[in-house]
Amino acid sequence: MARVPLAARNRIIRTLTRRHPNRHAPELATQQHPWARALGMTVVVLVGAWLGLLIVGNVRAQVGPMNTTMALRPSLSGGTKINVSPLGALTLDSHVAPVRLDVNVDQLDPVRSQALVDHPERLTGLQDEIARDVEHGTLDLALRSCVAVVSGATALGLAVYRRPRRALAAGGLALALLAASGATAYATWNPKSVLEPKFSGLLSSAPSLVGNARSIVTEFDVYQKELARLVTNVTKLYDVTSTLPAYRPDPSTIRVLHVSDIHLNPASWKIIASLVAEYKVNVIVDSGDTMDHGTAAENGFLDPIADLGAPYVWVRGNHDSRLTQSYLQRMKNVRVLDDGRARTIAGLRFAGIGDPQFTPDRSGRPGGDAAEALAGDQLATALRDQRAAGTPVDVAVAHEPSAARRTDGEVPLVLAGHIHHEQTEVMKKGTRLRVEGSTGGSGLRAVEGKYPDPVEASILYFDRDTRRLQAWDEIRLGGLGLTTAEVSRHLPEENRPGANPTPSTPTTPSGTASPTRP
Repeated sequence: MARVPLAARNRIIRTLTRRHPNRHAPELATQQHPWARALGMTVVVLVGAWLGLLIVGNVRAQVGPMNTTMALRPSLSGGTKINVSPLGALTLDSHVAPVRLDVNVDQLDPVRSQALVDHPERLTGLQDEIARDVEHGTLDLALRSCVAVVSGATALGLAVYRRPRRALAAGGLALALLAASGATAYATWNPKSVLEPKFSGLLSSAPSLVGNARSIVTEFDVYQKELARLVTNVTKLYDVTSTLPAYRPDPSTIRVLHVSDIHLNPASWKIIASLVAEYKVNVIVDSGDTMDHGTAAENGFLDPIADLGAPYVWVRGNHDSRLTQSYLQRMKNVRVLDDGRARTIAGLRFAGIGDPQFTPDRSGRPGGDAAEALAGDQLATALRDQRAAGTPVDVAVAHEPSAARRTDGEVPLVLAGHIHHEQTEVMKKGTRLRVEGSTGGSGLRAVEGKYPDPVEASILYFDRDTRRLQAWDEIRLGGLGLTTAEVSRHLPEENRPGANPTPSTPTTPSGTASPTRP
C-alpha cells in the first residue's frame, strides 16, 4: 500500500475537520484513560458541589427568638456545630456523614427575646415552637442544598468539559452524593447528642447551658426539652450581653472538682477557685503531685488551699513527700487520705492511699510496679472491710492508675492522675476509673514539647441519695500563652435516656452485690 505524503495527509485532516467539526477520526484522536476520566469527573463533582454549598447553600431560619443561618459543609466526621458569636461555639456528635450542619446564631429578635425574659411562663410552649422551626429550617436547607450542589457541579462541569452532556452528568452525580450523605446522616442521627455537647469560647463558662445532672437522667423527651433550654439560655446570654448566667445548683446533686498533677503551677489556684465559685463545688479532690520536689521550701505554695472555699481531699503523689503531707494535715479544710482510711465529706464517703514511691527527680523507681500493686491491694482490702462494716466507700482515690486498677469490683468509682491526660474506662468488674489530666499544665514540663500542655480538670456530679456518678464535665484550658477553653459533658452509659436507671453495682469476688450504706 502506497504511503501518503505528510503534507497530503495534513490537508486531508484539515478538510475532514472543516466538514465535520464535531467528529474526530478515532484513529487520530488521543483517547484519555478511563481511570483518569473518572478521577477528573470526581474532582469536578466534589469541587463544584462544595462551591455551590458555599455560595448559595445557606438558609436563614427563625428558631424561637433567634435569627439563624443554616448551612451544610463538607466534613470527615459530620456532627453539628452551633456558633453563638461572640460567645463561642458548641459541637454535637449528632450524626456521622461527610457533611456537617453549621448553625450560626446571627441575632435575636429583640421583641420576642425580651418577651421571654420578662414573661417566663411563655417558655411552656417554646419547645414545640423550636421543634417546628428546626424542622422547617432543615427542610428548606435540604432543598436549597440540592439546588446548590447540582448548580455548582453542573456549572463547573460545563466550564471544564464544554459539553452539556458531561456537565449534566456532573450535576447528577453531585445530587446522588448529597442524597447518599443525607441518608447516612439520617441512619446515624443521634437526637440525644445535645446532652453531651463540647463547649468552646465564653460558653465554656456557662455550665448551666444544657441543664443540671438531675434533669439529664430524668427527662425522657430529651431533644426538644434540652434544645428549648439551650435557646432560652442563649437568649438570656444575649440579653445581658457579657454577663454569663450563674449556675443554679440542683439541691439533689453533689458537685466534686477533680484536680491532679498541679506541679507547683501558681496559676492553678486561681483556676480552681474560679471553678469552685462558678460550679458551686461541694468538695475538691486532688489525686497527687501537687508539688515538684516535695521540699520544705515548697510548702508555702500550698497556703492558697485554705481560701478555696471548699473541703480539699488529697492523696500523696510520687512528687509529694511526707513533709508535704504533714504540712497539709495541719490545714483546717484539708482531708488527707492514706492507708485506705475512709472519711465522709460533703455527703460522700472517700478512701484513698498515698503513692508508695517518692521519685521527684524521675531518676528511678525504687519499688516499681510491685510497690504500686501492693498499695492498690492495701486500698482494695480497706474497701472490702468498709463494706463488711456496713459503711461502703463511694469514691476511692489513688495517684497511680496502676494502683487504682487493683480496686476493681470494690467501689463504684476510683480517681487517679499521674499520666497528665484524661481518660475514663469501666473495668472488668464494674468499677469506673477516672484519670485526671494535669491541672497545672504539667508545671515546668509544659514547655518541653512543641506545644504547651493543656490545663485539665473535671466536675463530677453525684446524686445525693444514691451517691452514684450521674455525669461529668471535662474542662480543658489552653496551656502557657494560649487562651482557649473547652468544656464537654459526658454521661455514664447507665444514665443515658432509655437505659436502665439503676446503675451497675460492682460485685465482690464471690459475685454478690455490694450492700448499700444505710
